Amino acid sequence: MPSSVPGELPNRFPQSGSGARSRGVSTSVPARDRAASSIPLLGSELSVLFRRRRTWAMLLALAAIPVLIAVAVRLSSSVPSGRGPAFLDRISQNGLFVAVTAMLVSVPLFLPLTIGVVAGDTIAGEASLGTLRYLLVAPAGRVRLLLVKYAGALVFCVAAPVTVALAGAAIGASLFPIGPVTLLSGDVVQPPEAAVRLVLIAAYLAVSLAGLSAIGLFLSTLTVVPVGAMAATVVLSVVSQVLDQLPQLEWLHPWLFSHYWLGFGDLLRQPVLWDSFGSNALLQAGYVAVFGALAYGRFVTKDVLS
Repeated sequence: MPSSVPGELPNRFPQSGSGARSRGVSTSVPARDRAASSIPLLGSELSVLFRRRRTWAMLLALAAIPVLIAVAVRLSSSVPSGRGPAFLDRISQNGLFVAVTAMLVSVPLFLPLTIGVVAGDTIAGEASLGTLRYLLVAPAGRVRLLLVKYAGALVFCVAAPVTVALAGAAIGASLFPIGPVTLLSGDVVQPPEAAVRLVLIAAYLAVSLAGLSAIGLFLSTLTVVPVGAMAATVVLSVVSQVLDQLPQLEWLHPWLFSHYWLGFGDLLRQPVLWDSFGSNALLQAGYVAVFGALAYGRFVTKDVLS
């Protein structure tokens, strides 16, 4: 992510070597030095990402989802059973269900939207501001820069669902009673264990968004217009979910990166069923591998002129 002060960009990554580095020509750098340089690179990337007003605006928008749900339920006289999102009718009995409902509501659009913005801006954002060539003359090189950019996007993949979970738990505890939680299996667990289940659901969603983030990274290497990469990433997430609803394409469903996004209900059973979690992680790892390789192939051969 570019710094708000262009003149400070060369200082983000200490410069060494010549213009050959920016053309993808590797130089002899000890492995220990390369590993050591990755930590400040990632730290700088995360600092830039989370200093942006846009990042905090997206996180605040995600936090507003459980707040709106909780206030709507609080002000309503009753919630008809079986209508609305899953778990909505349980919120008035236990405030912890605000977080679960909010994460369920956020999955189809809001979470992919924020991930698309962050991932689509990784490389294209630097190129559009003319700062990409400054980063490429640093000791990191193209491959390390690509990995750092993706690592930064992954951190946001974790931050986004965690924000929804924390905001939901907080507003739920403020407006509704907190007590033992009845799971989908019919078993009852105490609030501390229920909180652990919320953490597991947030982790499930973070894993679910890893594949989409890799797709956004690849699209970001194809253009110098970040808005285009952002929009394409979000559109692909919508298309994947639409295809997943067509029974005529049932053979394709297990290969769609959004297929297991709503499978976290298995984490609300006793004992926890890990089948969906494992299948989801394996699918997302495949997308990360494929689109990571495509991003690598595009980025290391790309002529950077800005």
